[in-house]
Amino acid sequence: MKKVVIDGNNLTIEDVVKVARDKWEVVLSEVAKERIVHSREIVDRYVKEGKVVYGITTGFGKFSDVVISKEDTEALQKNLIMSHSCAVGDPLPEEVVRAIMLLRANALAKGFSGVRLETVETLIEMINKNVVPVIPEKGSLGASGDLAPLAHMVLVMIGRGEAFYAGERVSGEEAMRRAGIPTITLSSKEGLALINGTQVMSALGCLNVYDAKRIIAVADAVASMTLEALRGIIDAFDDRVQMVRPHKGQIVSAKNVRKMVEGSELITRQGEIRVQDAYTLRCIPQVHGAVRDAISYIERVLGVEINSATDNPLIFPDDGEVISGGNFHGEPVALTMDFLSIALSEIANISERRIERLVNYQLNDLPPFLTEKGGLNSGMMIAQYTAASLVSENKVLSHPASVDSIPSSANQEDHVSMGTIAARKAREVLKNVTTVLAIELLTASQALEFRKGFKRGKGTDRIYRLVREKVNPLVEDRELYIDINACFDIIRSGRIEEVLKEEGIMLE
Repeated sequence: MKKVVIDGNNLTIEDVVKVARDKWEVVLSEVAKERIVHSREIVDRYVKEGKVVYGITTGFGKFSDVVISKEDTEALQKNLIMSHSCAVGDPLPEEVVRAIMLLRANALAKGFSGVRLETVETLIEMINKNVVPVIPEKGSLGASGDLAPLAHMVLVMIGRGEAFYAGERVSGEEAMRRAGIPTITLSSKEGLALINGTQVMSALGCLNVYDAKRIIAVADAVASMTLEALRGIIDAFDDRVQMVRPHKGQIVSAKNVRKMVEGSELITRQGEIRVQDAYTLRCIPQVHGAVRDAISYIERVLGVEINSATDNPLIFPDDGEVISGGNFHGEPVALTMDFLSIALSEIANISERRIERLVNYQLNDLPPFLTEKGGLNSGMMIAQYTAASLVSENKVLSHPASVDSIPSSANQEDHVSMGTIAARKAREVLKNVTTVLAIELLTASQALEFRKGFKRGKGTDRIYRLVREKVNPLVEDRELYIDINACFDIIRSGRIEEVLKEEGIMLE
């Protein structure tokens, strides 16, 4: 069994994907175990002494001034989880929930949360035995963390709520029993430590950014096919042009396009057919590159977030102190997820304009809507409509969630991030972008049918042949949604990267 070892400090986005999607086993490091135990000793001491500390011997939120007796600390934590289980909507996908559990375990592994070691080990065992809590997708304000959805995760740990196990949706108690995992009784501070964090938005964010990194490389490849089909000018992709404005992403995108069209007889030089191309062709490096740089920034922010302690209060065992702060506030993730939606939307925006240039005979020398029998057949006409619809939808979804805030808990928690909404929207934008690129892949392949007798580029030819394994050329009208879905699957499956790698073409 392949394993990911967590210690609270070194988790990567790739590790998250391995656990979430590939079901790698999770192992808690020995150093992390020692830190967890050391931190727990402080909590036990404070409870024994009856010291007034938020969330340990007091109520929560606006009830922080209500002191709880030592005898009631367990009831306090159980009530917290039950009362906070208010999330609604469809369940989050299982891969997202597995990522959530991993990130919560990793945050606890840092040793600043004061939970018992057996509590962390229970959460890890649930991951390894694939007990997946049913977590409704809506209900988080993104501060104090993802309270409502994370509470649904903890319900299963205490034998309540619901979970997916072995392909069935069952009660949390039944899932834990079948998996052979003892349920737990929450002790002081533990309920709060388990739900007071940014792990839902961060889990969505990690999967989003991992997929976005793949999509931007695919976008370069698909755009190269359009460039070739429209007999585009390669001069704009010259490395010298990029180096006098040396944004890293721009340099990489231009390089990717040059790799894709290498050896093509369709690609032209400036002045051969046209002096300049339209912006949607000429500015591929500038637009795709800016998105690539945005994704790199978002990846760095998430890399910090997933290795952070984000609950409240935090235990500092070396100093013997407990400090209330605001690390649960999801603003860093909220802003980056809004940024991701905006950035990815630009990939769809420019892709849809390239689709228009492919199907609009007034903008090219190809048959109208890429069909030889126009009138009787509509060809690719409505495929462009669909792309335009998705682009317009993305514009709505790209309205930033992070600029909104609604006070909660009787105005004690008076500014929130809405980060989980931002992350969920970014996931939907990503799906729309992938579909628009699938439509461009389909239309570019169809356009290349009218460029017979010319040698295609090494990379573009390989992708063209990959498409033709699944989708026949369009001779007469047929149900295009089948072809669009096939191209979507080609992109999502990773086959484009695989076949290019086989040809020795590595896109960055």
